[in-house]
Amino acid sequence: MRHVQHKTSPITLLLLLPTCPQITIFRHRFTASRHKHRHFVTLTLKNNSNNNNNRSQSKKPSFLLNPNDHPLIDPSNPIKMSSYLFIALLIILWYSSNIGVLLLNKLLLSNYGFKFPIFLTMCHMSACAILSYVSIVFLKVVPLQKIKSRSQLLRIACLSVVFCGSVVGGNISLRYLPVSFNQAVGATTPFFTALFAYLVTLKREAWITYGALVPVVTGVIIASGGEPSFHLYGFIMCISATAARAFKSVLQGILLSSEGEKLNSMNLLLYMSPIAIAVLLPAALVMEPDVIDVTLSLTLNHKFMWLLLLVNSTMAYAANLTNFLVTKNTSALTLQVLGNAKGAVAVVISILLFRNPVTFVGIAGYSMTVMGVVAYGEAKRRYQ
Repeated sequence: MRHVQHKTSPITLLLLLPTCPQITIFRHRFTASRHKHRHFVTLTLKNNSNNNNNRSQSKKPSFLLNPNDHPLIDPSNPIKMSSYLFIALLIILWYSSNIGVLLLNKLLLSNYGFKFPIFLTMCHMSACAILSYVSIVFLKVVPLQKIKSRSQLLRIACLSVVFCGSVVGGNISLRYLPVSFNQAVGATTPFFTALFAYLVTLKREAWITYGALVPVVTGVIIASGGEPSFHLYGFIMCISATAARAFKSVLQGILLSSEGEKLNSMNLLLYMSPIAIAVLLPAALVMEPDVIDVTLSLTLNHKFMWLLLLVNSTMAYAANLTNFLVTKNTSALTLQVLGNAKGAVAVVISILLFRNPVTFVGIAGYSMTVMGVVAYGEAKRRYQ
């Protein structure tokens, strides 16, 4: 072992001892023909991989631990504090955009008399197409992933059609149902996801995971019976939209499962949006032929009509962008908890804003559904 000579004062040694416990200090006498006998200190670093294999990591000093593993927020660390503030800001924006687009959809489709859910969905997809291109190509939010084959494009087109169906169905349901009941039905997405995963891929979960879905469905049944503003057609469209949303997630896992064809959610939205516009435009012209005339008439009566459409469409893209960023910067469990809380916040805000009547039975049914969703997520995390 090579020894390095250091002339170190006793005060320096006392300072080094408490902070560097893995440094061994000892005295050594060295004789040389050109030097006198002198005492000096040799500092030898021990090899952690050979000598400290049995030492627990918890005994390491704090400066040797990975700072990302530290469970507490250190106010004295500006870098760590800034990362927590960034994640908190992302969550606030995610909540605001998701709840905002939901409430604006309800406001436009019910209160403003804009009864064109297909055209409204097309506005959303147009904003997503334009803003996705700007974010990926110019702002470099995520790297651009190119489509590599015609079969991959066909898979994306299939996902886009299913996605259109889910969004249009959800917007139609908002014409007839209050936001609170819409969110209660939408909370049953895990039930349909498990159902389609079993039917399409024959993937089975643990029995306790399926058992957790019982209160999810039971809660919606109870909430339906206690909903004063229940509308059968709106309920059917809401269930259809929820099932289509679950089917889209299952299809995405199947069709884009190849490592060479996987796309992150932002690139997938970039390619899905133009296809959705191509599907929705003729559908709007055929099924909503007076949309242009009515929109122009509403613009004359409501001077903020175009502004609401613009803000609503921008929020639709912001909801997708912030969902991607929150998923990227947090864990799947955190996202699930935040998603459940987001639905509850949307229900409370919608009741305060639109003053729709609610009953104790409806609240109890929605609460049972949310608790079932939480139990399902926990069971799936433990037994997968």
